[in-house]
Amino acid sequence: MIEALAPPQATVMVVEDDLDLREMIEMLLTVEGLHPVAAPNGREALRALHGGTPRPDVILLDLMMPEMNGWQFREAQLAEPELAAIPVIVMSAVTERAIDGVPFIKKPFDSEQLLAAIHRAVPTGRA
Repeated sequence: MIEALAPPQATVMVVEDDLDLREMIEMLLTVEGLHPVAAPNGREALRALHGGTPRPDVILLDLMMPEMNGWQFREAQLAEPELAAIPVIVMSAVTERAIDGVPFIKKPFDSEQLLAAIHRAVPTGRA
């Protein structure tokens, strides 16, 4: 087991359309003592954020998704002050159009790389 790098009970939203990858990330986060919540695209992620899902400490965001992609999600997130402060980590195989100022993990990634990025992104009060 990988040593937990983020605080126990930190909530991580996984916005990823690939079901197998999303479930693998959720399993990793759970094993590491984190609380994952998941959405298959940006539209569902926004719906969950507005619908009472626990406010995540960080959002793992795929870029290439149906209905609402990662760029569109980020634009909508930044337009809402209560959501804009939630840190985002982009995870994608597409590197030429990453989001400026947002940490980026290139797919495929390993679990230690992902956990380290989450640890860096979780607000200081939670670490």
